[in-house]
Amino acid sequence: MVNSAATCNAQRWLSIVGIGEDGVDGLSTSARRLIAQAALVVGGARHLELAAPLIAGERLAWPSPLKLAFDQIAARRGEPVVVLASGDPFNYGVGKQLMQRFAPAEMLCVPQPSAFSLAAARLGWPLQDVAQVTLHGRPLEGIIRHLAPGARILALAWDGSTAARLAALLTSRRMGRSRLTVLEAIGGPHERVRGAPADAFDLSDIHPLTTIAIEVDAEVDAPVIPLTAGLADDLFEHDGQLTKRDVRAVTLSALAPRPGELLWDVGLGSGAVAIEWLLRHGSLRAIGIEARQDRAGRAMRNALALGTPELKVVMGRAPAVLADLEAPDAVFIGGGISEMGVFEAVWSRLKPGGRLVANVVSLEGEARLSALFGQHGGELIRIAVSRIEPVGRMHGWRQAMPITQWRVTKP
Repeated sequence: MVNSAATCNAQRWLSIVGIGEDGVDGLSTSARRLIAQAALVVGGARHLELAAPLIAGERLAWPSPLKLAFDQIAARRGEPVVVLASGDPFNYGVGKQLMQRFAPAEMLCVPQPSAFSLAAARLGWPLQDVAQVTLHGRPLEGIIRHLAPGARILALAWDGSTAARLAALLTSRRMGRSRLTVLEAIGGPHERVRGAPADAFDLSDIHPLTTIAIEVDAEVDAPVIPLTAGLADDLFEHDGQLTKRDVRAVTLSALAPRPGELLWDVGLGSGAVAIEWLLRHGSLRAIGIEARQDRAGRAMRNALALGTPELKVVMGRAPAVLADLEAPDAVFIGGGISEMGVFEAVWSRLKPGGRLVANVVSLEGEARLSALFGQHGGELIRIAVSRIEPVGRMHGWRQAMPITQWRVTKP
């Protein structure tokens, strides 16, 4: 009888070993053995130095970008290879990139506590109640969506300046009373934990390998991003090209975002719909198509201010610029549905089961939607919103222009 467990282990020639700031002292017996027996050990210069007493085989420091080393790793398939990583390799680590190249059956992962786990342990914070963010190689503004009164956030720093930049960002958003705790080189002999309020942040000489803990204390009028769809219109910079709050909430409901999906926002305008799509879940992606440079720039400013710097903006006019884009799971057309070829190009690229939502205000646009509804089915609704406005010393209802919305799912 073949021992399936032994066979499986024999196939796992590529080991990913998490190593902390305490170096070989923190490694398990099995992790030490894997490193000592490896024909090739790959890692950052710091990791290779930490593991140096155990390494007998060839060493390879990560090039930039990392994937340049993947061919060299693949060439050693069948030999014992170890990749060194910080803490838990599958928590904002190199594990994700390796999984895109190598099969899980080829790999064995031996993790250490992540920086988040170590920081939570030092602070006594239940990790399940804490937002975990990485700012390493990413825009600082990505943390904005997590800034709410009473929130606790753990953020991996990009470098030694990240904490001071975060303090300035919090202060600018009327959250200067927030407390920042800087946990440097955590888990190693040079560990240091210091704290300061954001509006009086005076820590210097901060180690680049830092986890920053934030306890948010916001003023009453601080700009907090709510969890619901339909953000206030005054949170967006715009030139009038804005899907208004009430209509936007209905539009997001119709688009029905699901984790991991990609949205095309055709006729991006202020970017409001794409931004709210991204705010629904961290795994969502959005591409905005915009013909005007001023509006594209405005949309990106809105994306940064509202914590969605990952919004991708493509300059150009649909349908010409659509051909080379990744196929979407959902499409919003806020303008241009009447232009020749726009719907046809979008519909041909939309994935089966994908949703398309189009809003119009003009009679011509409504006629186009009626024709498309006749051809493809779906649902046509009219959204009419009225608001109270002063009428002399009294008040009356003023109706906004009604919106006709077409919703359809591709078979």
